[in-house]
Amino acid sequence: MISQLSLKSMPLKIRQLTIALFLLSSIVACSPEQNYFISPDGNDQNDGTIDQPFATLERAKIAIKEAAEKPVTIFLREGYYQLQQSFVLTGTDVPGNIPVLISAYPGEEVHLIGGREIKGFKAMDEQSKAGKQIKPKYHHQILQIDLRALGISEYGEMSARGFGKPIQPSGLELYFDERPMTLARWPNDEWATIGEVPEALDGKGFIYSGNRPSSWLGAPDIWLHGYWKYDWADTYVSIADIDTLEKVIISETPSGYPYTKGKRFYALNLLEELDTPGEWYLDRATGILYFWPPSDPENVKIFVSLLKEPLIQLKNTSNVAIKNLTLEYSCGGGVEIIGGSNNVIKDCTLRNMGTVAVSIGKLEGNISGLIYNNTLYNGDAGTGNGVSGCTIHTTGEGGVMLGGGDRKTLTRGNNYVENSDIYNSSRWVRTYRAGIFMYGVGNIVKHNEIHDLPHTAVFFWGNDHLMEYNEIHHVCMETGDAGAFYNGRDWTQRGSMIRHNYFHHLHGVEGQQGWNEVMAIYLDDWSSGATIFGNIFYKAGRSIMIGGGRDNIVENNIVIDGQPAVHVDARGLGWAKYYFNGGDSTLFKRLQAIHPLDPPYSERYPQLVNLLEDDPVLPKGNRFLRNISSGGRWIDLLNGVNDTLVYFQNNQIDLDNSFYTIEEDSYRLKFDADMYPPGFQAIPFEKIGLNATD
Repeated sequence: MISQLSLKSMPLKIRQLTIALFLLSSIVACSPEQNYFISPDGNDQNDGTIDQPFATLERAKIAIKEAAEKPVTIFLREGYYQLQQSFVLTGTDVPGNIPVLISAYPGEEVHLIGGREIKGFKAMDEQSKAGKQIKPKYHHQILQIDLRALGISEYGEMSARGFGKPIQPSGLELYFDERPMTLARWPNDEWATIGEVPEALDGKGFIYSGNRPSSWLGAPDIWLHGYWKYDWADTYVSIADIDTLEKVIISETPSGYPYTKGKRFYALNLLEELDTPGEWYLDRATGILYFWPPSDPENVKIFVSLLKEPLIQLKNTSNVAIKNLTLEYSCGGGVEIIGGSNNVIKDCTLRNMGTVAVSIGKLEGNISGLIYNNTLYNGDAGTGNGVSGCTIHTTGEGGVMLGGGDRKTLTRGNNYVENSDIYNSSRWVRTYRAGIFMYGVGNIVKHNEIHDLPHTAVFFWGNDHLMEYNEIHHVCMETGDAGAFYNGRDWTQRGSMIRHNYFHHLHGVEGQQGWNEVMAIYLDDWSSGATIFGNIFYKAGRSIMIGGGRDNIVENNIVIDGQPAVHVDARGLGWAKYYFNGGDSTLFKRLQAIHPLDPPYSERYPQLVNLLEDDPVLPKGNRFLRNISSGGRWIDLLNGVNDTLVYFQNNQIDLDNSFYTIEEDSYRLKFDADMYPPGFQAIPFEKIGLNATD
């Protein structure tokens, strides 16, 4: 029995842990639930008790199946668990959909990894072939290790990933002290730029500046990563040839968009460029990995990633919770949930992966293409499945893929991402791999902080989604013509609510040619029927952009230093005429696909019934009510749009900066309610962001 006196004498954290363990022991002793334990030192021949734990999740799965329809908790004891294949739990593995909790033991750190710790680095062999390729002045800094001698012979491969290409696992990566290291590249931190692009090269190459590529002759498997034409589309291409006399690089794989003078790129996967701390290179022919550690490696864990599949797959399960685990060191993803209901990934850290952290719905490689070409695409995401209280970062091709619901019937999915911190979630592919990629009908993104991304925070496709109480900042940092929240090119994806979010400190790439502005909410290419209510925009670029769409309601928002606060255009009368003259039929195909004259669309969205007879090229039905604009400028109206086409009422513009005060450390704002326009509803700022409640 724990006495009050002994508790008071303990430090707070020890006291809390002692109470938690006491309560846990009581639960284990008295609960009607069945509890099983797994330990790195366990044995699958054991009975799964706390004193005789299992060794693997696969053995625990058998225990779940034998649970006689009692709730089951699987506790993992502290340590690292290497998964050589996905842990797959199906509906048939869980009798009667009983609640199943898979959790770290209280107070202990548990890592599920798709890779392997490596040890045994030694000084680089200066007389080897590598010693001749690496500049002599760096030899004493570089270590090497023979992966084949460790039994590691599958390394994956570099591939043509990027905009318009499928999500795909990375090749083997190196992680040092919980951080991914940099595959040897040039330039080390900046970008090189394309020189001239002669027509004679027929789009297959370009002229480079300087002499650096001369040192790459004979190097195998050289790749370039670049924004070849647009600052919203990056791809990787392999090099077929380098002509050092003419200073021409010829690519072996297509770039997607034409090479353009002045655009950005860098070269990677080059042993010759291993010249700075944190860089590494793998010779796939010999299995030797070369590495310049950023600090003393003696007391640091070093891992390589291996697994290509998701670490965990839940298939048609219900009531399964994955809690308090760290999932990492995988070439693939973290968790894939297909079908089922009420499954949750809770209070987990998902990081250091090659693709995405969580996919609610099938993790199809070409999911963007599937949705673009089939507006009714259903990813089999189940209902009520979610991510809650997680930290997601350092992934290769996105944070969370959030599907759910049925666009044919407008049935809601009610899947969700809530109270999660998402950042640095597109290390490999920088564009169209959002913090959250949402599709379907009726899904929820709330109380998240999404930040420090090169491109978009939330893509939302489909209908009736709710995005509320999120803090979004420092996104679109490397791109242009991009939006923190983005939807586009469909009249029918209506009904979404963007409410009580805080967008701040958004800016795009600088120093690049072309149109490189960034929007907080980007309703691109006739995106229609959204409600934007009660949001706060502070230094958030072109804050609200309506690109030709209809029936959007912009109400009760505060914009500070908007550039401008609002943009509305009729692009179909200008540069985008080809969407209406037969050049591109995307809008009309998507309208036909949902049968706008029939229920449920004719009833839920009656504006679609006669849309084609109502000047569809014009941005009709947009309403701006009781918004506040302070600093910056209020509005840009393009292509002949005016206040007879767009409705404005009770907007308070050109307020001076005495309207608000700001806490510079946290960027939290306070407002003078006396300056609100008539009918303005106070925005519940205290409820926005992580660890807040509605």
